[in-house]
Amino acid sequence: MMLQNESVKELDSQTASLQSYMGSSEKKALYKRTLTVVSISQILGGAGLAAGITVGALLAQQMLGTDAYAGLPSALFTLGSAGAALIVGRLSQRYGRRTGLTVGFMTGGLGAIGVILSAIISSVILLFVSLLIYGAGTATNLQVRYAGTDLANDKQRATAVSITLVFTTFGAVAGPMLVNVMGALALAIGIPSLAGPFILSAVAYILAGLVLFIMLRPDPLVIAKAIEASKQESNRSGSANTVEIENKRGIIVGATIMVLTQIVMVAIMTMTPVHMRHHGHGLGEIGLVIGFHVGAMYLPSLVTGVLVDKLGRTAMAIAAGATLLLAGLVSAFAPGDSMILLIIALSLLGLGWNFGLISGTALIVDSTEPSIRAKTQGTVDVLIALAGASGGALSGMIVAGSSFPTLSLVGGILSLLLIPVVVWSRGSKK
Repeated sequence: MMLQNESVKELDSQTASLQSYMGSSEKKALYKRTLTVVSISQILGGAGLAAGITVGALLAQQMLGTDAYAGLPSALFTLGSAGAALIVGRLSQRYGRRTGLTVGFMTGGLGAIGVILSAIISSVILLFVSLLIYGAGTATNLQVRYAGTDLANDKQRATAVSITLVFTTFGAVAGPMLVNVMGALALAIGIPSLAGPFILSAVAYILAGLVLFIMLRPDPLVIAKAIEASKQESNRSGSANTVEIENKRGIIVGATIMVLTQIVMVAIMTMTPVHMRHHGHGLGEIGLVIGFHVGAMYLPSLVTGVLVDKLGRTAMAIAAGATLLLAGLVSAFAPGDSMILLIIALSLLGLGWNFGLISGTALIVDSTEPSIRAKTQGTVDVLIALAGASGGALSGMIVAGSSFPTLSLVGGILSLLLIPVVVWSRGSKK
């Protein structure tokens, strides 16, 4: 309640001081400052999300004693991120990015603490509930990318997304690399080793929330909404017709691109640690492969953002489909004991996801105005999270019923659906 009241007061003060941000130089300075704050939070958020990716399936496998449900952790925290995406989007639309993102990260931190407790007392029910709550951190970490675009012009949007994403790399790559260290720390204080990485998640998510709460002032979305309202007021004429706010086709295409890439990426990624464990790889080797994967998800972002802005959203969406197909093929035919090929496959998987996320996000931002942007973005991220949850849940069942290569082939073929989606979007402009 205190956070909500403070946010309302902040909105009033920010709106009252709008004039100081109407000039291009002032707006540009605020845009750069926002990117800096968001980037700091992304370093921490990246470290927080890495634990669930790296050891979530292994923890469930250990507690349940079967591979068939090893995909459930990914499904649960992705499902939890769906609900959180909706809530964070609504909070951001009403009270600003600062409030929505802070609440999301803090909730994710509490979920990570719950996972640790579930491992200590061996409670599967608490594990599942905590993973749902932990998903709030995943959703928030993804929605932070939108905050960087609030004050960007149409030729900066993909680049703005890429800048925030690339800083996620530092934490996201460090997280899997610290699996053994955090496992040893956990054992030293009487906690099961597989719960160790969630200690890092809890600290990282809570710190990310504090960074945004303290430093994201003034709120970029509040300023963007006020600037939009001011421009609409000054541009009003005698015409009774109003300009349509949403480009629904752009939203549909952008959402579809991100949904398909999320399904393929989550499905293959989720079962890779289990596949590697069956072929004798240890936690350190699994962490290395996942580290390369997460690095490929975020590190190429600076280049990807420029390409999306220069070459176009649709061209990079097609590149996403082709890259994911190649990832599926390499993953399917790579020997289980080949670290090199597994690293290549998971790196391609992360790169294809990166292409799809940035091109799809840019389309969503292009197709919305600040007055409805955060709410729409939250709704789209719900679909992305549900897609990831489906991919995570089905991945374990497909591997249990068939094999990991089959899962990889299915994922690669599914990514080809991006091409007709893009052709449809281009054809609609003729």
